[in-house]
Amino acid sequence: MDVGRSLARIAEADPRLCAFLEVWEDAAPEAGGAGLPLYGMPFAVKGRAGLRSYAARRLIAAGAVPVGATSVPGPGTYWQTWGLGARGRTLNPYRPDLTPGGSSAGSAVAVAAGMVPLATGSDGAGSVRIPAAWCGVFGLRTTRGLLPSPDRTGLATAGVLGRSAAELQAYLGCVVEGYAPADALPARAVWSADLGFAAGPELDAEVVGIARRAAERLFPLEDRADFALLDPKEEWSAIRGGGAPGAVARENAARLAELFSGVRVLATPATPFRPHGHEGPGGRFSTALTWAFNVSGHPAMSVPAGFTEDGCPVGLQLVADFGAEGVLAGVAAGVEPGPPPPRVSGGG
Repeated sequence: MDVGRSLARIAEADPRLCAFLEVWEDAAPEAGGAGLPLYGMPFAVKGRAGLRSYAARRLIAAGAVPVGATSVPGPGTYWQTWGLGARGRTLNPYRPDLTPGGSSAGSAVAVAAGMVPLATGSDGAGSVRIPAAWCGVFGLRTTRGLLPSPDRTGLATAGVLGRSAAELQAYLGCVVEGYAPADALPARAVWSADLGFAAGPELDAEVVGIARRAAERLFPLEDRADFALLDPKEEWSAIRGGGAPGAVARENAARLAELFSGVRVLATPATPFRPHGHEGPGGRFSTALTWAFNVSGHPAMSVPAGFTEDGCPVGLQLVADFGAEGVLAGVAAGVEPGPPPPRVSGGG
């Protein structure tokens, strides 16, 4: 996709989907940059501040062209699982009556709807992985400290959303100094439907089943009854409020270190349930399976797993050891992108 086609697709689809806060209609490749690795590739940045991010600057230096700033949740939201574009609420391109997830809402929608092949994001509790799962695209959050982040708590790290694994590789190759793809793929993975604490009525059996079958297509799964993490909810909230990691963080770190000493990938559903309505999740935590890894700092991604009977995309979450983005991107290369959403145009 070139910049002209990207801008034309945004003009066609965004009045309906509201994925963008700003569109830069005069975007064009820099003259004389044809030899750069990403020359002329359009991409979107998360929010109006996204253009100043380290990742965006590196992508531009590699020849990629920013075409707009994507939607994020409006002010006053507690759980950031929706987005607000320039023309109104951001719609899920597969199920417009449901949320696309958040907070990288517009980035996921822009990629899913074919407006850009790649968009930047950030992930402080699942803000890349949740919208990636609910919009049927690939979404990766990087290891804590791998890339500069304005979040002093350490919970939020830079991330990327793409239509296929190729975009993840392109991002990592240009943004991460010295990045090299994994030389060998994992032989197996440990499966956990609930991480030991998310079980109960909030866990959607259909979503879990779709995610597990997707994992089984990638590698043999090992069910480890002895593996469980402690619920990170209170710890995450304390760290977000400025506190230091405590006993739960230390215990989970030890359990993950032991796990990754024997296997290279942990597989879970990306979300405990399918997308909720635009009114919000109620008392449910769509972050239940993602935010443990914001506390621990591990890299994690969501890849397309399939669809529920009522047409909602489902994501498979894959987690690896610190600095193992190459392992995750290598696994993602074996995942087929989901079918594109129905074409939409016009306002409404």
